[in-house]
Amino acid sequence: MGRHLPFYIWLAFIPVLVSSDFLVEQLRNVKKRNTIDGHPKGIEIYWVKIDCSVTSRFSRNVITSRAVNRANVSKEAFFDVELPKTAFITNFTMTIDGVTYPGTIKEKEVAQKQYQKAVSSGRTAGLVKASGRKTEKFSVSVNVAAASKITFELTYEELLKRSFGKYELFIKVNPKQLVNKFEIEANIFEPQGISDLEVEGTFLNNELLPLVQKSYSGKKAHVLFSPTIDQQRTCDNCTTSLLQGDFLIKYDVNRDIPSNLQIVNGYFVHFFAPKNLAHLPKNVAFVIDVSGSMWGSKIRQAKEAMIKIVEDLKEDDHFNIILFESEVRKWKDGIIKATPENVQEAKYFIGNITESGLTNFNGGLMAGIEMLNNAHKLKIVPERSASLTIMLSDGEANVGETDQFRIQENAKNASQGKYPLYSLGFGYNLDYGFLERLSKVNNGVARRIYDDSDAALQLQGFYDEVANPLLTDVALEYPENVISDVTENNFKHYYDGSELVVAGRITDNDLNSITAEVKAHGALKDLTFTEQADVEETAKAFEEQKYIFGEYIERLWAYLTIRQLLEKSSIATGYEKGNLTAKALEMSLKYKFVTPLTSMIVTKPEDDEEPEVVADKPIEGRNFFLFVMEKYPITNTPAIQIKSYPAGDLPHFGKIDGDPHFIIAVPQKEDALCFNINEDPGAVLSLISDPVTGIVVNGQLIGEKKSNNDVREQNTYFGKLGIANIHRNIKIEITTEQIILHNGVKRTAFSWLDEVILQQPSLTLVIKRKKSMEVSMDNGAKFVVILHQVWKKHPLHRDFLGFYTLDSHRLSQQTHGLLGQFFRPIDFDILEVHPGSDPEKPDATMVVKNNWLTVTRGWQKDYTEDTRHGLNVPCWFVHNNGEGLIDGVHTDYIVPSIFG
Repeated sequence: MGRHLPFYIWLAFIPVLVSSDFLVEQLRNVKKRNTIDGHPKGIEIYWVKIDCSVTSRFSRNVITSRAVNRANVSKEAFFDVELPKTAFITNFTMTIDGVTYPGTIKEKEVAQKQYQKAVSSGRTAGLVKASGRKTEKFSVSVNVAAASKITFELTYEELLKRSFGKYELFIKVNPKQLVNKFEIEANIFEPQGISDLEVEGTFLNNELLPLVQKSYSGKKAHVLFSPTIDQQRTCDNCTTSLLQGDFLIKYDVNRDIPSNLQIVNGYFVHFFAPKNLAHLPKNVAFVIDVSGSMWGSKIRQAKEAMIKIVEDLKEDDHFNIILFESEVRKWKDGIIKATPENVQEAKYFIGNITESGLTNFNGGLMAGIEMLNNAHKLKIVPERSASLTIMLSDGEANVGETDQFRIQENAKNASQGKYPLYSLGFGYNLDYGFLERLSKVNNGVARRIYDDSDAALQLQGFYDEVANPLLTDVALEYPENVISDVTENNFKHYYDGSELVVAGRITDNDLNSITAEVKAHGALKDLTFTEQADVEETAKAFEEQKYIFGEYIERLWAYLTIRQLLEKSSIATGYEKGNLTAKALEMSLKYKFVTPLTSMIVTKPEDDEEPEVVADKPIEGRNFFLFVMEKYPITNTPAIQIKSYPAGDLPHFGKIDGDPHFIIAVPQKEDALCFNINEDPGAVLSLISDPVTGIVVNGQLIGEKKSNNDVREQNTYFGKLGIANIHRNIKIEITTEQIILHNGVKRTAFSWLDEVILQQPSLTLVIKRKKSMEVSMDNGAKFVVILHQVWKKHPLHRDFLGFYTLDSHRLSQQTHGLLGQFFRPIDFDILEVHPGSDPEKPDATMVVKNNWLTVTRGWQKDYTEDTRHGLNVPCWFVHNNGEGLIDGVHTDYIVPSIFG
């Protein structure tokens, strides 16, 4: 890099509603640039402790890791932890040779200003990393001097969710090296009493299993797992560790009474989970996306899951299956009973489902809701039953009603809050944030189904959570004159194995007790449960536990309140949205939670105004925004929020449009890089070349119209693209006039006036008339070509093509080309932001690939949403044909022909 950045930290947070899960990875040894590792061991972890304290389902977790640099030169140490996406970080500190660097929580905008100040001085850098299904990654890198010690300590809090009758603390362990002292310890205190305790672990073999110490008695439970360094070995003399996999603590509480009400220091929490209730019959409208994008493993696994789901329906349940693509198809005209004969017929229908067409999202959803409305109106279904809509889709609406707000309002108006909507988003090519908003306004939740080999099990697992409704229209009520700020206390459905949690503040300081009343509709009759809590008795009960953190009910109330405020603000507008956001920010700061509205900064103890690190938690993260709304310190100009992509393993991808403008998304940085290629008309450029998958993409330049006496520099664009799979002998030639498919010796030509959906085992081709073309081969990366048409008699401009890549993670690590080389992670640092020649576009120094480049903050056009006008994309522009950013020079990428 030319010089060292002495201290920098990378952080990641992408939240989603899932169970407790965190991963402790190794402190990786990274050789300091321009140094020689003089010691074979380098950075060595000698102590890891995961300390979990749980009181009444509310968990505080402290992860501590200690390491020493045994090399005789400075080394970089990395601390990686994957946290539950439902958790809020409350503290992070580092201690280096006895000096502690503390963390403080500040408003995000304030922290970002300090962060920009630090960035401009070259002392810090931030990075958002992708993470897995259940977790978000916290990653810290710090330079450690020779023979120095470092301690990392991270604290986070969360409310454990009850699922299938158990609370779960899920710990994913992966130190990747032997550790002198490794320990997982959990202390649990439950005022209701603990009824059972289990510990499971995928890596717990016959030798490790006896090392797990677990016990519970009365209100307390304890788990300890602390293998010696020899017990961690995969064999007697091995240096590799057995500690790799899942460590799961599961427990439940006594259910002698259906509800439990607790009061501590002016706050109350109420847990409601009755048992031994009759199951309600359920009425389910299954709304399934069968558009062309659901081809291959998606449709196969969706069918596999649906067959199993309908097999599990009870005979007093009612159901129907609605399929949607360009058109909407109903299995039956209305909701029918789940008799053995009907279930068998449904399985046959599911087995013959095929995918085709576009995505009429609104049509399918409205058909499902209207079917439930008719069933209740005609009294086809029992009066005491639970109705719900379960919808599965892998994409966004592109036919019929496509406006997301109108779709949301249509569903809300049609269901009138009567039927919870559970939206299942399959894969990554969808707007998961929209699904969350859609479900929230309809009393349901959204869930991502990951496009993996176990997708069918994921679908079945979600259905199992809602398969057994016990109550409907549940209201938890409290005396209005003595309490305030109550969290959500009305619930459409209560499902077997789950739990409802309500918390609030007590306004009467002289209050000795409160009474809670729960009203609900059951399978046989309306039910009322009453629970009373005494202040003194509750306080006495909590004196028994000394090791759990205090004031937990107040923090639990704050945790629930903040989460619900954030959820409500995500679907609110105008004045209401502003009020909700302001309240959530106020509470996040007061209770020191890292939320989407706050950041945690770690500072030098002697200088509180200069942060060394900023920890952010992006907006409740159904989606990860590729281009994030922010104000730049020089111009205070807002960037444009362009397009959202799902949390999880975010693919790198790129776009080419216009002059041609190359736009490279860098999700880890929440940013983008861009550069232009200036070459003569007729030149063919290698865009993507993957020798493993056989995918090749090249583009030929065309110039603007030019008169004989025109001496100005001629702008160029892509006028022809070639996309090929050399292993399959498939070639597609795209011009502004036509699209020609060569499949072996067979040649098929299409016009841009055609509307085409072509699906073959190794090829999917979709042409949207006069707009765009999409192609994917062997379920690999998806390529989108945008047609830009201009007035035919325009004196200067010609029609041209734009090229966009999605799912580039499906290409191999050997992929190259002007675009393809950026499908692998790229790291860069932005330093010294300062005014440029254009007051609207500040300049900065970029450190990338050991090069120091002058870059300019600018905008390029993204035409994926608006093919005519495009949307502005903020990016750091690299001058001189991308010199210093691309490998080699741009002329290295000139090839002889469109398929050469």
